[in-house]
Amino acid sequence: MSFSSEVKEELSKHNSQTRHCQLAELAVMIQYAGTINWEDSQKPSITVRTENIAVARKYFTLLKKTFNINTDVDESTSNDISKAGKAKIYTIHLDQTDEVMKVFQAIKLFREDGVMLTPATVINPILLKNTCCRRAVIRGAYLSIGSMSDPNKGYHFELVCATKVQAEQLKDIIIGFEVDAKIVNRKKYYVVYVKEGAGIVELLNIMEAHISLMNLENLRIIREMRNSINRRVNCEAANITKTVNAASKQIEDILSIKNKMGFGQLPENLREIAELRLEYPDATLKELGGLIEPAVGKSGVNHRLRKLSELAESLKQ
Repeated sequence: MSFSSEVKEELSKHNSQTRHCQLAELAVMIQYAGTINWEDSQKPSITVRTENIAVARKYFTLLKKTFNINTDVDESTSNDISKAGKAKIYTIHLDQTDEVMKVFQAIKLFREDGVMLTPATVINPILLKNTCCRRAVIRGAYLSIGSMSDPNKGYHFELVCATKVQAEQLKDIIIGFEVDAKIVNRKKYYVVYVKEGAGIVELLNIMEAHISLMNLENLRIIREMRNSINRRVNCEAANITKTVNAASKQIEDILSIKNKMGFGQLPENLREIAELRLEYPDATLKELGGLIEPAVGKSGVNHRLRKLSELAESLKQ
């Protein structure tokens, strides 16, 4: 099971204790994952279809807890040839007029003048007055239209909306919790997304997916530790390469001096460091300085080696 599915599985088992939060979450699932039929020639009905059993289970539970409505979950097989294998489709259909109207009234699908809002409109602001209800809306939106990338590969949270107004409303709700959310147009959809790991952790906390939050934090710690170790190893490897290259150049210059004029004409301090470098080709500047009596610091050793390099260069010319 993917990390995104694990989050949905956890959220499907989270049941709000207050009716207003249950209604807010139910409203999102109906308007984002459902189909509403409301025409003179048809009986009013609500149909929710999903490939995720967790989403179907949550919708079924909300209907039961909020309205004491019992309905069946029909299982069928998708004919979509683009999907690997045959995906299962779970359908919950509600067509009893009195039950449907009760749901419509509760989730505020009617304006004050009695006109029904179209399914593409935003969630009625009346359902968003409480902070807990806005949490429920994000939770319901993620169950219905959300997904999350594998944290081992990157951080990406998104909600795929059918209309721009829906995306704008969800973005504003998320930003209200001080999480940086943005919108991008992807073909005919509007995607609300969050890419920062810290922001996604906060969203999991907002949705009250606490187990998934801890799992993500553990993965973040391991990933950041691995990145830190890799940076340190790369830095040390670069330093070693730099030291080896510098030592090789120093030895090359010293051998050039030895072959062209010998060490006899060198000042004692330069002759001493030249002989030590040839004797200890792998030693660091600090180690070379410790071999001199009295000891010389790194800058002093570097100064002498630079003098030898300048002398070698002048001899070449």
